[in-house]
Amino acid sequence: MPLTFLMSLQHVPLPKKVVTPEDVRHVSVLKATGLIEAEIAPALDGSGKYKNARNAIVKRITKEGMAEINRMRTEESRSKLARRL
Repeated sequence: MPLTFLMSLQHVPLPKKVVTPEDVRHVSVLKATGLIEAEIAPALDGSGKYKNARNAIVKRITKEGMAEINRMRTEESRSKLARRL
């Protein structure tokens, strides 16, 4: 899940190279939604054919990305509290 991947990024030194296909897809989604800054190969090759990127480099989590992480933490805390009640 891209948001779980986003949360994991806060615990690793950045920039971080990502090479697994699933993580590259997560980077693509998070970059497209403005939650991270990253370098990723274009989806089209020189002839205009679609291709999957083989790797990506996550540069940083954006302000919007940090806000999303904080929102998820708040929801998680509320959920845990509700289970205890």
